[in-house]
Amino acid sequence: MKLTLGFSPCPNDTFIFDAMVNGKIDTRGLSFEYVLEDVETLNRYAEQGKLDVTKLSYNAFLKTVSQYALLHSGSALGKGVGPMLIAKQPLDLNNIADFKIAIPGVNTTANLLLTLAFPQAKNKTEVVFSEIESGVLDGNYDAGLIIHESRFTYAQKGLHKLIDLGDWWERTMQAAIPLGGIVIRRSFDKELSATVDAVIKDSLAYSWKHYPQLSEFVTAHAQEMEEKVMRQHIELYVNDFTTDLGTVGRQSIETLFDAAHKANLLEGGIPQIFY
Repeated sequence: MKLTLGFSPCPNDTFIFDAMVNGKIDTRGLSFEYVLEDVETLNRYAEQGKLDVTKLSYNAFLKTVSQYALLHSGSALGKGVGPMLIAKQPLDLNNIADFKIAIPGVNTTANLLLTLAFPQAKNKTEVVFSEIESGVLDGNYDAGLIIHESRFTYAQKGLHKLIDLGDWWERTMQAAIPLGGIVIRRSFDKELSATVDAVIKDSLAYSWKHYPQLSEFVTAHAQEMEEKVMRQHIELYVNDFTTDLGTVGRQSIETLFDAAHKANLLEGGIPQIFY
């Protein structure tokens, strides 16, 4: 059976999916037609129901949970992995309502955390995540909401951290930070969903077995990123929760849904999250 699969070209995603899309493991009778897109494009695809299995932001999952069910493997979730709000110089967050802020997408979990922490921050502009630092440096925005490898590069570019929203979430909610997950169509039966879950775990195990070697699939899609940064990226965003969310991971996602519900960002009650 062939399934369409969407994930980003970021090292954490290519590291996870490399073995299963490139014939390096037994995929249990499944084949995958994959598309590589940035996470905000994948979020839009999810709203359109375009793919069978896809990576998406947990913020986008709030809006598509009736169409898709969450898998237990493949998630980007943990501690110390959250988005950061940065600026050219220290700014008073009491005035955040006046800031012009570059965000990596309205459907990103980063934007959800910013909204939960600072509901008064309304002046936001969507910018491709890799261009946010330069946009702030050029003075086009007062502040930028950075994700992915930007957390490793902003300081050396002379930018200042205003707040680590992941740290805010962990302190406020006493929970790990759910950033992105892997979902599958709810119309598929549980046996197929469980098989895809198992294949993702096997694919990830294959990549870890060969680490710290990075496959050509990972390095080719990381473009000009240094290998040191690729490994930092993988080691931060690919962890035990990625193999299996476990009780702590599942509770963190339920906490996120509950917080969104209380902030009137989720229609109806708390839905069934998993398959």
